[in-house]
Amino acid sequence: MSGIALSRLAQERKAWRKDHPFGFVAVPTKNPDGTMNLMNWECAIPGKKGTPWEGGLFKLRMLFKDDYPSSPPKCKFEPPLFHPNVYPSGTVCLSILEEDKDWRPAITIKQVVNEHDDVAGPEEQCSEAGAEEPVSEGEEGAISLSSQQHPRHTLP
Repeated sequence: MSGIALSRLAQERKAWRKDHPFGFVAVPTKNPDGTMNLMNWECAIPGKKGTPWEGGLFKLRMLFKDDYPSSPPKCKFEPPLFHPNVYPSGTVCLSILEEDKDWRPAITIKQVVNEHDDVAGPEEQCSEAGAEEPVSEGEEGAISLSSQQHPRHTLP
């Protein structure tokens, strides 16, 4: 593991513990021996008020590679979130998580989590995630019904 990645992630953890959005969770996982695994984080993102996702707490996994922060973390909702900007695998369509688009090494975990918060709201659809046209009124009802049936997950 890269010393640069681990050092940066330790700083990120410290910054998160001092200041993070209310209701959000971002914690490193534990290795089988009980030590902290800074390269693998579990996050929980509350659904935005006034959206079909309101009241839910959606689990997101962040995996960091050895070359972090030069490369972005891989982020995935587990289980996949029913949303036009989320691939069936749970991976989110966000330009800030793509090296060749908007990723910059200065982007923090807090900023990444805040971007995922926008996914749990009524934002623009991402054509890359399979949505070819904006959501119509009839589809909004389907999203609302699906979100009611989608299990609400929390971290242990």
